[in-house]
Amino acid sequence: MSLSIRNQIAGTVTAVTTGEVMATVRVRLAGGQETTAAITLEAVKELRLGEGSPVRTLVKSTEVSLATGAVEGLSIRNRISGTVTGVAMGGAMASVKVSVEGGELTAAITRDAVTDLRLAPGTSVTALIKSTEVSLAAA
Repeated sequence: MSLSIRNQIAGTVTAVTTGEVMATVRVRLAGGQETTAAITLEAVKELRLGEGSPVRTLVKSTEVSLATGAVEGLSIRNRISGTVTGVAMGGAMASVKVSVEGGELTAAITRDAVTDLRLAPGTSVTALIKSTEVSLAAA
């Protein structure tokens, strides 16, 4: 199956915490960083997810925010360190490619944000992604 979601990083499930309807799934990405996905309990069962399951994490580029400084006091669980490798500027929006251990992320952010954060190749950033915006696919 082909997908338009650019951000796809392989990983392994390290823990599944279930609730009545939803579950949180911890995934160690190929490069060693960890991420959390909040998905339905039904999806956990359909994908047969458990500790050790190989998965691909999927995140739309519009759901990736970038920070250049320390990140504190946020409920966002997923904070993935990386380095900007490319910036493509448009009239209002920009596409920022970030190299992370085990893969690459693309963030679709405003042109103003790129300017304000002074993003350029070589800039160290933290990609911020809410756990509810991370989807999982069985690998």
